[in-house]
Amino acid sequence: MAFPSDDFGLSLPEYPWESLAPYRAQAAQHPDGVVDLSIGTPVDPTPAFIQEGLAAAADAHGYPTVHGTPALREAVVDWFARRRAVPGLNPDAVLPTVGSKEMVAWLPFFLGLKPGDVVVRPSVAYPTYDIGAQLVGATPVAVDDLDELDPATRAKVRLVWLNSPGNPTGEVRSAESLKKVVDQARAQGAVVASDECYAELGWDAWDAQRGGEAVPSVLDPRVSGGDVAGLLAVYSLSKQSNLAGYRASFAAGDPVLIANQVNSRKHAGMIVPAPIQSALRLALGEDGHVQAQKDLYRSRRERLLPALRAFGLDIRHSEAGLYLWCTAGEDTWVTVGRLAERGIVCGPGTFYGTRGEGFVRIALTASDERVDAAVRRLSA
Repeated sequence: MAFPSDDFGLSLPEYPWESLAPYRAQAAQHPDGVVDLSIGTPVDPTPAFIQEGLAAAADAHGYPTVHGTPALREAVVDWFARRRAVPGLNPDAVLPTVGSKEMVAWLPFFLGLKPGDVVVRPSVAYPTYDIGAQLVGATPVAVDDLDELDPATRAKVRLVWLNSPGNPTGEVRSAESLKKVVDQARAQGAVVASDECYAELGWDAWDAQRGGEAVPSVLDPRVSGGDVAGLLAVYSLSKQSNLAGYRASFAAGDPVLIANQVNSRKHAGMIVPAPIQSALRLALGEDGHVQAQKDLYRSRRERLLPALRAFGLDIRHSEAGLYLWCTAGEDTWVTVGRLAERGIVCGPGTFYGTRGEGFVRIALTASDERVDAAVRRLSA
């Protein structure tokens, strides 16, 4: 009898990006080559001082600490105070993670969620919030305000995900808006986890380097009321420091929740390598490279905006982050196809939930040469 392989493996949805294959193939036929504006993968070099710091820490013969070195945790605390208006964070309430995506996917498991529990995530959102709920048999629900839920569903909420600035929309939630969700979740006894990995990339009114307001964190006293109980902020240096390949991220907030995470991760062997911890510490302590990278993205954004409008796309939200959230008032896949005809690959809005129908996501993460190629094609 054949081995029953079908009895093994998780029944998760197919990875959505595979459905872009025919449009990638079409775009690749353009005589000047493809311009891939679909995925937010950094293309610019990792800053030299971070690479040098990684190399200097390469003699890592002993096991690293799951909790992170004291120096790294202090660097995170200093960064929150300096860049995010969150003073006095407890260094014990910091945890390095192997990228932020693994934290998003595995947090429901480590919180002990189970079938019957509800995980709330933004109405238009990165798919991994749903996957994390499905891994433990919980129910993901897409709403932006707990008041949208019926009483029976609301009573089952155990975890609320925030994502500000949002992927894919680039929407930023004000401190007042964040506080409302935190207050709602606390009334339900639910944890609030905030995915904030685009926080350094605010534009216009949220561009702190040009007179705007800094993007608020869930740990900001205006949001938390000075009490981080039940709150976690998740952050990644993939975007601000071009460290996507390093998987250099961290979580911070409620000391009790972090302590439980540390203990669980010790059992599971989920440890950030020592050289990565060292590089992460160095990157957090130097702000100049963050500004330089942001200026590159700002230049690409300012070139793409008028070209996309000339192509007939309306830009919605997009006030922060690495994406432009666009609609032509037509079916998503029609827009995807029209862009592919010009050799441009975008992210279909349908990947981010039913409220993404009719939208496409345009990434700023392409070289200047490829961005300029896209601008010529869109403006033709």
